[in-house]
Formats: sequence, C-alpha cells, structure tokens
Amino acid sequence: MEVIRQERKAMTKVVVATRNQGKLKEFRSLLAATGWEVLGLVDAGISSDVEETGLTFLENAQQKALAYSQDTDLPVLADDSGLEVFALGGRPGIHSARYAGDGAGDPQRISKLLAELEHATGGREARFVCALAVAHQGRLVLEVEGECRGLISHAPRGTHGFGYDPVFFFPELGRTYAELSEEEKNRVSHRAHAVAALLELLAAGTELG
Repeated sequence: MEVIRQERKAMTKVVVATRNQGKLKEFRSLLAATGWEVLGLVDAGISSDVEETGLTFLENAQQKALAYSQDTDLPVLADDSGLEVFALGGRPGIHSARYAGDGAGDPQRISKLLAELEHATGGREARFVCALAVAHQGRLVLEVEGECRGLISHAPRGTHGFGYDPVFFFPELGRTYAELSEEEKNRVSHRAHAVAALLELLAAGTELG
C-alpha cells in the first residue's frame, strides 16, 4: 500500500480514454480509493479519435492508450470491453458497441442480440470482458484483463447501467447488471475485476509514468 500512497503524490491525474459518461462514472467510482483525479477525453481537451483495428479487446485497449497518450502529458488508461455470448460463437465480442450498426443505440443492440439468440442452439451463457491498458507519452506501461460470467435474460430488466446491462443476468445476485446498485456492480463487474488487477500491479511496484 505504500507504493500506492507514493503514486498518489507523484501522479494525481489520469485520463480515461472515453467519451462515454456512464463508463467514465464507473471508472471514477472504481478508482476513488487511489485519490487520482480521473479525467475523460473531453476533460483533457482531446478531440481526436482512434480507429480500433485490433482482433482482441486487449489489442484495441493498447491502440487507444498508445495513441491518446501522445496527445497529453498525463498517463492514459484505455479499456476495451464487451459481451461474448457462447451460443453465438462469441458475438458480439469486440464489435459490441457497433453490433447493430453505426448510430444504433443500446435498445437496438439489445434487440438484435435477443433476436439472434432465440434462433441459436445452445444455452444463454455469456461473459463480459474488460481489457485495460495504460500508456504514458507513447509508451505502454501495463495491461490487465477481467471478466464476469452470467446468462442472457429473455428480456431487458432494470434501469441502471448502460450497454447490455439490462440483459446480463448475474446468477450470484439473482439480478441483471441493470438491476444492481452502483456499489453492487462495482464489486462484481468485469471492469471491477480488471481495475482490481491494475491496482495489484501498482501495489507491487509498477508505475504509471
């Protein structure tokens, strides 16, 4: 823990590579104990976009972290996350955000997912995956991954969260992600597991800058 206390003094700000306010809110909550000021791309004045051409969540996270870290002196934390449904061969996977086409919203993506799953053979098992990469001034510093397994419900439930949360049923708590409180989700989510792994690396001596 001494290392983390030193990091708080040495590095008080970090940029999370997102314009998604729901995701940024989650990161601010998950990283609250570090004492860092967590900025989004808009807060950091970064207007450029990075094309995600990786074949895995981790490759996409690395691409974003490295590219955006050249636009700021601060360390950049990038994530790529998404839903993998086993009966659909892992879809939507790295295409989770664009699953229903450009411009489609969460309801459209969820509707497409449920429609495809109704015609698929196999169960409704799925997992959320989150890959994190941190880069500083064009240099990759660390990378971690986290996951959470569950089931796809037959219809959306709950009003919290974002993305596929309303149809991701978490058996251990008997509710979908969208039915969990912020505190509950931040204890069990794929992003929570990935952030926990990141903080473990920092506690072991890895530095952000």
